[in-house]
Amino acid sequence: MTVSQNAPKSRAMVTSPSTAASEAGAKILREGGTAIEAVVATASVLAVTYPHFCGIGGDAVWMVSDSSGKVQSFLGIGQAAENGGDHITPNTPIPLRGPESTLTTACTVDSWQHALDHSAKHWGGGKSLSDLIAPAIALAENGFPISASQCFWLSFRKEEIAQWPGFADIFAPNGRMPNVGDTFHQPQLASSLKRIAEHGARDFYEGVLADQIVAGLSAHGSPISKTDLAKTRTRTVDAVSLEYGDVTLYAPPAPTQGLATLMTMGVLRELGAKNWAEGTADHYHLVVEAIKRAFLKRNQIADPDVADTDFAALLDQAALAQDAKGISPTKALEWPHPFRHGDTVFLAAKDANGNCASVLQSTYFDWGSGVVAGDTGIVWQNRGAAFSTDPSHPNAFAPGKLPFYTLNPGMALKDGKPHLLYGTQGADGQPQTLAMLLTRLLDFGLSPADALAKPRFLLGKTFSDTNDSLKLEIDAGDDVFDALSQRGHMLRAIEAQSALAGQAGIIRIDDDGIVDGAHDPRSDGRAIGV
Repeated sequence: MTVSQNAPKSRAMVTSPSTAASEAGAKILREGGTAIEAVVATASVLAVTYPHFCGIGGDAVWMVSDSSGKVQSFLGIGQAAENGGDHITPNTPIPLRGPESTLTTACTVDSWQHALDHSAKHWGGGKSLSDLIAPAIALAENGFPISASQCFWLSFRKEEIAQWPGFADIFAPNGRMPNVGDTFHQPQLASSLKRIAEHGARDFYEGVLADQIVAGLSAHGSPISKTDLAKTRTRTVDAVSLEYGDVTLYAPPAPTQGLATLMTMGVLRELGAKNWAEGTADHYHLVVEAIKRAFLKRNQIADPDVADTDFAALLDQAALAQDAKGISPTKALEWPHPFRHGDTVFLAAKDANGNCASVLQSTYFDWGSGVVAGDTGIVWQNRGAAFSTDPSHPNAFAPGKLPFYTLNPGMALKDGKPHLLYGTQGADGQPQTLAMLLTRLLDFGLSPADALAKPRFLLGKTFSDTNDSLKLEIDAGDDVFDALSQRGHMLRAIEAQSALAGQAGIIRIDDDGIVDGAHDPRSDGRAIGV
């Protein structure tokens, strides 16, 4: 992985976990394009170069703001198939891979066009989807050097991929696992992207490409129909917010866990983070304990059109103060939460006119469901596995319902203007990583690059560790490990700059409009200023 560095100070910037993707977005900014246009160019390249974490068979959640500070969220989330209940057995977990996990449609492509329509109407954007995804098509068709990240996740799943319909023929042809730097071609995906470029985003949902997708998925037993695809639309919704010091933090609303991130920050606000020293045992302990309080309430988050939940009450100041009051400075609360795995990519851009976009794009698990939709080259997400099969649960499966979503890209406004764009890969780890980054940025004044490089943790189970331990990067120091152990934390040391700690990105905008930013040293990415 490349070491992240502060990008040169500029008036526009893009950040992503892939240098090739960031360069595609930076080109658009150099041409005077909007932040949304830069993000679409970046996102489409990531759908090709980071197929293990995202793709057009998945979803996207957006946070956008114009220069005046008007914040909105675009929920590019696919809904549950109308006949998906035929695959559900009450109180029996939904399979994590394979056709029975392909219970929801995919909304990424629709979100690209939805965002571009907003850009054209409100920001003066003039670039077409066809032009913006041209670099992605070229990379899929002509090939690109395969990343270390892709090779790692392919190798990690090497014992499973033979069971994934159509997968090995594309990603490990002739039974050969690729090496880092090998040229990787995706001609079928290139054809699907060309179809979108020529006929528009809705061809994915209502046209010839939709027919190909449904035929491919149906052949493997997925319940997704063309009617389901045709109903798939991005929603523009109000963001949720929390006052924190001299900034206002914004996050996407339910069914995302943006509320969990804001609950965590609200508890930390009540505790008074400025009273600690950065990187001390107090810092780690109290962030961990605030996370626990937020996650105890997180299972209330579900599709707001269905759930009977008072979401505003979750951010009530009195409730947050009560949670903070219950935190012991010397004793850890037992971790009560089941693990949710997931991988995604964070990308963001700020343009020269002050417009901003902060986005997460995902197929849920690494490689999603593992199911390739016929000859389209599209790997479908397994977001259906996020539903509960307990009929009484707020996130219980129902036809047409949106699943609970871990994606929560963030944005902070200062004096009513965009100040921070931030987000991370990592499912349960997202609020954890964001809380550490935000306290370092807002309470301790670190730069984006320094905040990203500092040690972080992951609390709870992971795909490789079934213990509910506090996994802390070893460079936090022996004194921190000793002090946390004395407070009752069950610790496991992980390597410095561990992939378990997430892959985050930050863009910071100063009062004069100058930006700086960085992408995580745990990724292959880069922030590029223009």
